[in-house]
Amino acid sequence: MKVTSQQLRAARALLDWTSADLARTSGVSEPTIWRLEAVRGPLGGRPETAEKLIGALEAAGVEFLDHGQPGVRLRKRAAEPPSASKPVPATKTALLKKTRQLPK
Repeated sequence: MKVTSQQLRAARALLDWTSADLARTSGVSEPTIWRLEAVRGPLGGRPETAEKLIGALEAAGVEFLDHGQPGVRLRKRAAEPPSASKPVPATKTALLKKTRQLPK
């Protein structure tokens, strides 16, 4: 099945991923993603680039459909974007709010 640029954009939207999130996950540069998404129709570029993008999105739970008309859906619960998986260091203010010791 040939994936379209519209499906690529829709898949990112389902995951709530930015092009930067997809770039980090797939190993494809963000400018390349922008170029591929800018042209309507079948995904252009090198086949190995498309495979990296599709593989990253599928690993995150996207299923590409072609039942007479191309589409996308989530197979399972979507993964968090790569940037969200890193723990954020807690600040003193955040800890105080969490324990309700600081007025809101």
